[in-house]
Amino acid sequence: MKQATVMMSLLLATALGAPLAAHAQQGPDRGPGPGPRMEGPGRGLGEGLPPFLRGVELSEAQQDKVFAATYAQAPLLREQQKIAFKAHEQLRELAASNHYDDAKAVALANGAAQAMAKISLQHARLEQQLLAVLTPEQRQQVEARRDEDGPGNGRGPAPRGEK
Repeated sequence: MKQATVMMSLLLATALGAPLAAHAQQGPDRGPGPGPRMEGPGRGLGEGLPPFLRGVELSEAQQDKVFAATYAQAPLLREQQKIAFKAHEQLRELAASNHYDDAKAVALANGAAQAMAKISLQHARLEQQLLAVLTPEQRQQVEARRDEDGPGNGRGPAPRGEK
């Protein structure tokens, strides 16, 4: 039973660690601040642009709407990331301590999972908001790109047996 709990902790650590680490990293060419960077008229947004919108020519009004929607979600995402990180950290400390309590570990794991679920839901909501900003032609461009990228929208290889 204890082995299963340790495995659960390791799986949770892996699941929570990757998105938080990716969020914390900033590339050397990324401008100041955590969000999107403007690249000029009609060119879309920079690093903060969701992958499905990269390469889509956006009008200035569309850029403004994408920018506003992206930044509007930032406080909620930041709060949930802090909750998930804190729960993960406490779970790791609990697993390494001499006073391990399975009920507390379950509560921490559930808290972290709930925060990650809220983050995922917010990402889905943002994607829907951003798709609503696009013209029908731009939506077709996004769909065509998704079809080219295959399952997972280019985030990894297609599952076996699918193309």
